[in-house]
Amino acid sequence: MTDTSIRQSDESTAAEREDEDERSEETRCPECGGQLQSDEEHGERSCVDCGLVVDTDEIDRGPEWRAFDAQEKDDKSRVGAPTTKMMHDDGLSTNIGWQDKDAYGRNLSSRQRKKMQRLRTWNERFRTRDSKERNLKQALGEIDRMASALGLPKSVRETASVIYRRALDEDLLPGRSIEGVATAALYAAARQAGTPRSLDEITTVSRVEKSEIARTYRYVVRQLNLEIQPADPESYVPRFASELELSDEGERRARELLSAAKAEGLHSGKSPVGLAAAAVYAASLLTNEKVTQNEVSEVANISEVTIRNRYHELLEAESGVA
Repeated sequence: MTDTSIRQSDESTAAEREDEDERSEETRCPECGGQLQSDEEHGERSCVDCGLVVDTDEIDRGPEWRAFDAQEKDDKSRVGAPTTKMMHDDGLSTNIGWQDKDAYGRNLSSRQRKKMQRLRTWNERFRTRDSKERNLKQALGEIDRMASALGLPKSVRETASVIYRRALDEDLLPGRSIEGVATAALYAAARQAGTPRSLDEITTVSRVEKSEIARTYRYVVRQLNLEIQPADPESYVPRFASELELSDEGERRARELLSAAKAEGLHSGKSPVGLAAAAVYAASLLTNEKVTQNEVSEVANISEVTIRNRYHELLEAESGVA
């Protein structure tokens, strides 16, 4: 054996001894040399013999839940992003990023860029392998686009996605457009969640006509047996008042006007959006706030004539109750 090989062997042996010494220091008490144990409940590491606490505030890298059997552990175990009904594959598939960079942030070569583009194409094809998945992907994209334009919360988008999936599973789409059924599902979900939008507002962001939306909505609700209560005019008041920067007193007066109208039966057979807009305008007059009929008309997307007719009726109904 040469001197070089002997020297290398001695160096490796010394390195191994240093590693063993470091490991023994980590598992031995620095005070008495006893064995150390970890207390996961308190986040501490202490000596078994003398009780010396060596480390405190250790990071708990385990889950925040507890499981008492194997089945419960499998049910609660999770990795990655949560599943969502807002994506056609429930968010379980993999996406290839659009940036042509490697893990270190370096730009890819032209050959690698072409390869990644081919992989993206095939990945997209595998994500939507049949017509049903392509249909669902297009519809859920439409629902997300319209909900964003209308300022609807995520819960409404999830509900609309579930309604559309049910319609697709029960073969309600033949003879109807994807956009029409998607819009009807969003309109129904908004009403179910208590954050309704008028048909005119829905029509402004949809790609189909108002008459088709109304017709498809009635068909979907009837076929799926959806329980949707009649729209309450008071549910529109907070949004109108917020967009018109009406005071809390004005919003309260608008609610009182609508309550008086319900007591008189004035709301029967009338548009809830028109009643809500008229109540907001009448409340602004009663609280001496400068809100014009034109401003209310633009916010509620109804005509000024409707506001003038309804707000007179509301004032008369309140005086009758009083």
